[in-house]
Amino acid sequence: MFESLFQSFSVTSQRAASPARIRALRTKLRELDMDGFIIPRADEHQNEYVPACDERLAWLTGFGGSAGIAIVLQDKAAIFVDGRYTLQVNEDVDTAIITPQAIAEVTPEAWIEKNLQSNQKLGFDPRLHTQAQVDRFEKAAEACGASLVALAGNPIDTIWQDRPAPPHGSANIHKPKFAGEASAGKLARIAAGLGTCDALLVSDPHNLAWAFNLRGSDLAHTPLLLGYALIPRHGRATLFAGADKLSAPLKAALQAVADLASPDQLQVQLRELGKAGKRIRLDNATAASALVTQLRAAGGLADLGADPITLMKATKNPTEIAGTKAAHLRDGIAMVRFLCWFDSAVKQSQLSEMDAAQALEHFRRETGKLKDISFPTIAAADPNSAIPHYRVTMASNRPIGPGLFLIDSGGQYEDGTTDITRTIAVGRPDREMADRFTRVLQGHIAIASAVFPPGTSGAQLDVLARQYLWQAGLDFDHGTGHGVGSYLSVHEGPQRISKMGHVPLLPGMLISNEPGYYKAGSFGIRIENLILVTPAKIKGAERDMLGFTTISYAPIDLRLVVASRLSPSERAWLNHYHSAVYKRLASHLDAREAKWLRRATRPI
Repeated sequence: MFESLFQSFSVTSQRAASPARIRALRTKLRELDMDGFIIPRADEHQNEYVPACDERLAWLTGFGGSAGIAIVLQDKAAIFVDGRYTLQVNEDVDTAIITPQAIAEVTPEAWIEKNLQSNQKLGFDPRLHTQAQVDRFEKAAEACGASLVALAGNPIDTIWQDRPAPPHGSANIHKPKFAGEASAGKLARIAAGLGTCDALLVSDPHNLAWAFNLRGSDLAHTPLLLGYALIPRHGRATLFAGADKLSAPLKAALQAVADLASPDQLQVQLRELGKAGKRIRLDNATAASALVTQLRAAGGLADLGADPITLMKATKNPTEIAGTKAAHLRDGIAMVRFLCWFDSAVKQSQLSEMDAAQALEHFRRETGKLKDISFPTIAAADPNSAIPHYRVTMASNRPIGPGLFLIDSGGQYEDGTTDITRTIAVGRPDREMADRFTRVLQGHIAIASAVFPPGTSGAQLDVLARQYLWQAGLDFDHGTGHGVGSYLSVHEGPQRISKMGHVPLLPGMLISNEPGYYKAGSFGIRIENLILVTPAKIKGAERDMLGFTTISYAPIDLRLVVASRLSPSERAWLNHYHSAVYKRLASHLDAREAKWLRRATRPI
């Protein structure tokens, strides 16, 4: 079923209820002889989108972002967010009782060390934290003479009276015409890469979906089945998932390559492997501390490191590449139809952010192929566009007036996942808006045009996107690009273009190119296309080189471009890109839309 675009926690109602809920949590902590508790925005798989029953941070504090962590002590509380949410958090939470902290300036560990007192006990739910997180918190607690305590149950669950039930969505086969490789071959490759480990515990549902060629419906926006798998170096794999979630064809396909077991059997098998002294690879990014503790307690060796599936999944095969290109062509048609509609509708009637978001989803649905939006659409006018991960709600919904309108959105199709952002001029933009937009565009072009030797990481390229902003003393606080899945997560690792993106970029990796600029309280700008890492053909080259192929197609608003600022090569790139947009999309549009597109992609 299609989840409503705006079906989510009401931030306003959560914020209003937050003081009473924090008082109730503190009462419960006193009953447990605890002085504080850590509340991450996480489920037991460290998913970006979590089931409603795991939205503990939002329920307790009102914060609606996709990443954050709170610490509640008896006399104070803090919530830690990254640069995407430093503006939003102040709107979402009651700052009289919860102090927002920019995690780049104050980490949770530093806050613990400063605020926890000697002999105090700080509780945590070991199912919701990785071992690395627990180690950091434990070190911080010990530094001030306190202790970190793993709790058997989560105290929030005992006070959350109307907590939603866990998801029970059905799962299905991801067809070979989309996957491009049989699960048997994938499992064999995974097993062959385990080295000295006896087995791999798959805790990341994205990797589970890829390895077994299945897709589920347990979460919004990402087609995942929540579960686990054990893939041994020798022998059959075991998939741990609710049998009621598996369709009959999927069960038959899975049983050809793996044994099926209920989720509660995972602990039993971990104990057996531990007693046998087996070395098990656990993903240090997603495996819960509770799993590590269980294995070690039974005598096993927890080999904490990267799940090898993550890199395999990131490098798309030819079938996946062809599929994602088809999805982006389809999505580009929907995007152009929306942009044409928007330009006319915003002049004729008073549109709101929500009107625009609903209209874009409508155009995507009209393709007949849309399974879901790939994330909640960011439809942001004027000051709201300065909030990088703003999410429109009934309370925040703003009329779209003269200025800038930013829309960041994407679709989930069986053949690919899309993500695209356009910033649109409404009325005549002022000089500052056009200057900032052009600097962002120059950074976007610099990434799209980059060539680099194999082994180059996203961190080495990130400066290209920022250089024109830096020249004016400006910057943006998010990464330049994130990996994207194949009918999986719109945010996929390990590749990314950011100051922290240290994984080498490989052919077949799909990544976003989205520099931006945000003037708090005024306007925001972001230009995003998806780009594919491909071999670069350079005449006379003495070494192999890589580059990017842009696969998103939609016009970039020329009304915001200061053409005189562009170099000849930048102008050539923009004209060539717009020519490709027109050639690929015009024949799929009606006469009015095609006429609009011709003007929107005119050479400059």
